[in-house]
Amino acid sequence: MIEKILDVPTKDGAMETFVCYPERGGPYLPVLFLMDAPGIREELYDMSRRLASVGYYVLLPNLYYRAGRDTKYGPDVLEKGSAEQARMRSVRTKMTIPPVMDDVAALIAFADSQKESKKGPVGTHGYCMSGPYSLAAAARYPDRIAAAASFYGTWLVSDAVESPHLTLGKAKGELYISCAEHDDLAPPDMVKELKKLFDASGAKGELEIHPGVHHGFAFPQRWCYDKPAAERHWERLIALYRRNLG
Repeated sequence: MIEKILDVPTKDGAMETFVCYPERGGPYLPVLFLMDAPGIREELYDMSRRLASVGYYVLLPNLYYRAGRDTKYGPDVLEKGSAEQARMRSVRTKMTIPPVMDDVAALIAFADSQKESKKGPVGTHGYCMSGPYSLAAAARYPDRIAAAASFYGTWLVSDAVESPHLTLGKAKGELYISCAEHDDLAPPDMVKELKKLFDASGAKGELEIHPGVHHGFAFPQRWCYDKPAAERHWERLIALYRRNLG
């Protein structure tokens, strides 16, 4: 496996990005792995490696780069009231969808410029705060993004500009929306409303609710990690990319 940390140029600066792909057999089609709110960490690097090992050029950007290079947080970032959580939230609360769409465009352009990456359809998936970013990207760049997934995405129905529920019908690619049964950031009423909007939009794909699990169930280092559900998440994601990217 080849892995690098590179700076992807954007109109707002240099976006530090972990890039991972197989050592042999390339070039490979690109997949954008969009981080959750606690940010870049070894756990996400490991998940990138697993996905790359099945034949993709994986890019994992630090979406907090506009706030500086020290936007990586310690293990207590998830502890309520901790200094690291406060430091993360001071950045997280300023995040909006439109600038991230510019970042997605920069990532696609960067991938197109790399000999190890094959120009063609692109996949994207996001966790937690990036679930909306992944789905919004499929609508913003329908001619490039052939598959987009959201795993326990937060506030998928909101008043945000480019909120996914407003743009579902603009995506040409296949969408997969994975929700946890127990999730305060995507409560049942919101998921029910999103399902109704999804069905009415004519978008290709599905919305699946995973029973008995909590927000964050796919992360091995999270208290709520659920191995069967996490493996199902990998099966769903890889099958989505196989169908649409090859």
